[in-house]
Amino acid sequence: MRRILLLFSFLLACAASAGGWGFYAHQRINRQAVFTLPPEMIGFYKQHVAYITEQAVAPDKRRYAVPEEGARHFIDLDVYGDSAAYKLPRRWEDAVSQFTLDTLQRHGIVPWHINFMQYQLTEAFKQHDVQRILRVSAELGHYVADACVPLHTTKNYNGQFTNQRGIHGLWESRLPELWSLDYDFFLGPPQLLKNPSRTAWDIVARSNTALDSVFTFERQVTQHLPEDKKYSLEERGTTTVKVYSREFSKEYHQALQGQVERQMRLATHLVASFWYTAWVNAGQPNLKNLQPLTPEQRQQLEADKVTFQTGEHDDR
Repeated sequence: MRRILLLFSFLLACAASAGGWGFYAHQRINRQAVFTLPPEMIGFYKQHVAYITEQAVAPDKRRYAVPEEGARHFIDLDVYGDSAAYKLPRRWEDAVSQFTLDTLQRHGIVPWHINFMQYQLTEAFKQHDVQRILRVSAELGHYVADACVPLHTTKNYNGQFTNQRGIHGLWESRLPELWSLDYDFFLGPPQLLKNPSRTAWDIVARSNTALDSVFTFERQVTQHLPEDKKYSLEERGTTTVKVYSREFSKEYHQALQGQVERQMRLATHLVASFWYTAWVNAGQPNLKNLQPLTPEQRQQLEADKVTFQTGEHDDR
């Protein structure tokens, strides 16, 4: 029994540190996003849907190999005081100047990193760089989805300060794995984001407002069900593991009144919208037959980069 409990503790720790949504949900979000794209894009993305789906989890897989990777998945808004999502500097350079790089890395940089990845994807479209388009699309999808997880906006990300340890994996992995086949992923077409940077901050602000429900309803269901109803044993391959029971998970899922589904739908729509916006801002290149850039196009692209780097642009 002690061995099972130790394994359970290990699994909860992994769930808490492995990034948002878990592998299953991240891959589903990226895959579903592909099928909402407009005709000019969907053929290209469907052709590579297996890669886009599989690589949705690449950022999580390298968290232990790349020290700076972890900070890209979250932001502890509560360490910066009230209304932090609206008061923190939008420009990365201003944020580093105000708080130092170490502080930002310690408390997460997901909205800034989404903006950086959006720029990278736009550049990849401009360069007609197929491999880079695919890689950055898949990884941008991961970070956008992470920002839609309420527990990625607080230092109490796993309930460790409120005696709710394990809530991270419960909300973002256990519930989607059990119930997301019933979710409605028939979404409208992606939207052109007028200001992707602002949208990234709007995402974390919205996610943060959902935190009270995440913690409150878990506590209520825990008080309602006896301890022996909260967990159960399940076979995972050749291993028996202790997990949140289906009964507990169902009551918690119902108490949240569709919150997990809403956030997954939001993540899917936003991922497609960030892809679409990058493509539009890159000049809507023909994805059916991406040709290498001509010398004239490369010259213009370099001129555009100089303009961007010298600050002659509006990033409000």
